[in-house]
Amino acid sequence: MKFEFQPKIARRPEMDAATFTIESLRAKDGERIRDLTHLVDRSYPYQSARELRWHLAERFRLPVDGVELQVA
Repeated sequence: MKFEFQPKIARRPEMDAATFTIESLRAKDGERIRDLTHLVDRSYPYQSARELRWHLAERFRLPVDGVELQVA
């Protein structure tokens, strides 16, 4: 499944690295695009796109190899 996300760069004092939160998340299924922003925690500080990919795979019960990410 293809996901398109818009990150919002965040810096958290308790973390020693740059992180990002999800501003918006959409799934692309052929020509159809669905907004899935309401299904993810928009306050979670992701440290990498790889972490987001694993999170989405778990959340939507997909194999990690079946999750494709694209920055909006």
